[in-house]
Formats: sequence, C-alpha cells, structure tokens
Amino acid sequence: MSDLTPYDAVLLLSFGGPEKPDDVVPFLRNVTAGRGIPDSRLREVGEHYYAFGGRSPINDQNRALLAELRRELDERGADIPIVLGNRNWEPYLVDALRDLHEGGARRVLTLVTSAYASYSGCRQYRENIAAALSTLAEEGRYLEVDKVRPYFNDPGFVQANIDAVVSAYERLGVPPSPEAPLVFVTHSIPTTMEVASGAGNPASYSGQHLDVAAVVAARAAEQLGAPIPWELAYCSRSGTAFTPWTEPDVNRTIAALHADGAANVVLAPIGFVSDHMEVIYDLDTEARETADELGMPMERAATAGTAPAFVSGLVDLLLERAASERGEEPERRTVGTLGAWHDVCPPGCCRLRSGVDSGVPAACERTDVMTVA
Repeated sequence: MSDLTPYDAVLLLSFGGPEKPDDVVPFLRNVTAGRGIPDSRLREVGEHYYAFGGRSPINDQNRALLAELRRELDERGADIPIVLGNRNWEPYLVDALRDLHEGGARRVLTLVTSAYASYSGCRQYRENIAAALSTLAEEGRYLEVDKVRPYFNDPGFVQANIDAVVSAYERLGVPPSPEAPLVFVTHSIPTTMEVASGAGNPASYSGQHLDVAAVVAARAAEQLGAPIPWELAYCSRSGTAFTPWTEPDVNRTIAALHADGAANVVLAPIGFVSDHMEVIYDLDTEARETADELGMPMERAATAGTAPAFVSGLVDLLLERAASERGEEPERRTVGTLGAWHDVCPPGCCRLRSGVDSGVPAACERTDVMTVA
C-alpha cells in the first residue's frame, strides 16, 4: 500500500478558464487584476476564447487528469482525498482549501499543472497559496500546504512527450531529417522573468526546456531510426511591443525552416501539460495557418495530458515528497543533466524580476511561517 503520510489531502492546482461566453471577460479580469485593463480590451483578447464557443479546454482536461490521478492512487492503495483548485476561475483555490479543511484536512500536498520553474509556473502559484492561507486564517482555519517540486525532467512527463513525438512523425509519414525537422514549443515569458528563473536554480526557464528537448529528441530518434534536427520556439507572447519576451516565435521559426529547405515540420508543445488554449489556438490554428500558407505539411505532437506514463510519474512524485517529509531518502528520479529541483523553494526563488522582491508573500518556501494550528 502506498503511503502519503503525513499528508491527508492532495490539491491539483491550475490556471483555470472560462466555461461559457459570459465567463470570458470576468475570467480575464481575474487574470489581469491590478493592471487597469479596460473591458473593451479584454473583449478583444477574449476573441481567442469566443472562437471556441467561449469555453476553455483546460477545465475538462484538468477534470480528466484529476480522475486519472484518482484511479492511479486507488490502484496503489492510497486512500486520500484529491481535489481541483484554480488560480483564476471556479473552483477557486481558496474554496478548494476551505472544503478540504472542513473535511478534516490539515496538511495538503499540492501538484501544479506547470512542469517548469519560473515566476508564472511556480512562484505565482505559491503567492496564490499564501493569499488563500491568509484568508482562511482570518476565518480561523489553519492549513499547512506543501508543493511538489518542478517536474519538467520527471521520467513520466518526458516519456509521454517522447511517445507523442514518435506518433507525430508516424502520422506525418516522413522520417525526421533537415527536410522534416522538429520544433519544440513553449509559452513565451518576459526576458526579465527568464533571467530571474535561473537565479539560485540549476537552469533558467529556457535552459530547463532545452535540457528536456535534447532528451526527447534523442530518444525519439532511437525509435524512429534517424537523427532529429530540432530547435526551441515560443508562442503566446503578450504585453507591449516594447517589452522583450523570449524568442523566436513559432511562426517565424516555421517560415525560417521553410526558407532553409524544410518541406515538413512537427511541433511538440513540451511547455504544456495539456491542450490549453495556447495549444489549440497558437499552434493548431495560427501555426497551422502559417504552415498551410507555405504549403508545408505539419503534425502537432500531443501534450502529456492523461498519458499513463505522465499520470504514474505524478503519483510517484507525490509519494516521493511524502517519503521525504517522513525523514526517508526516496529516489528522486529525473532524466537529462539538471537533476531534481529542490522540494522547498529557497527565498527569492523564481521572482518576477531578478533581484527585485515584490513584497508579496509566497508559501512553500523556507521562510514560510504558516503552519498547523
């Protein structure tokens, strides 16, 4: 029987998204809170959602992942509650934690749906947790919340991406070559956030992706019987044109590859754990339009989603953290060159800007003082 002691609940924490057209602007108000963006602009930004019926795919995907995690936990004999909470839409994080507290939970292990370490993928979620804990403390409810380490180089996550790349090339019907290269894709972030993500960590946000991409490409090549030329590109840039963000853009990358003689292309969204709006719009819609205009057949590899290897790896991570908290020394399995990230974030980890303290409290770090009452 698998043991998750000392934890008595697991929280799957995600970004959230609108469920219907009327939700789009209120959802975007939550996402952009404090920036003073007018509703007229939010409606323009929301066109991506309206094009898909005003409904984000992320909620159904998280419910599916939650169900698979529940199944995997049950199969391993881990009888522990697991719930979903979101940063920007229902079910909200604070409500999920309140429900767990009412159910008797006092120590919760959190698994976020972001595999990589950066401000938006790690610290911002920890700030959300701290804010939720503060709200609950005002109600006389006290919880201790920990967070699973970044898992971009977990063998299960990586294997799911290897399998997806192999399947994409099989669908393409063309072996990998300079005429049929592979483009790994992730979410662009401001370059200030990119620099800050590497402070005190073994690698920055982009460095983490490059390390995983090298493993995925090499192991997929072994199965396909040919070397895979690859590069990393970015999608979903936002903000003003004057703010530097990580590049190159995926559409410009496709065009450049075509100009260099590539006749086909495979896109692998290794920066995403499921088919978020950024995947179905930025890649399946915009990037495909770019490839089509160039007469360039394109296959998009699947995200990890609910692949058995990914789900099994996530449960392994939950069990690993629980064992560490019990004073044991579990194996911390990784692939690539970077090794396992820290369980408990050091102060200043993954700030929005390097060397600049926002003053916003963040939970799940060594300076966290929110404990069980």
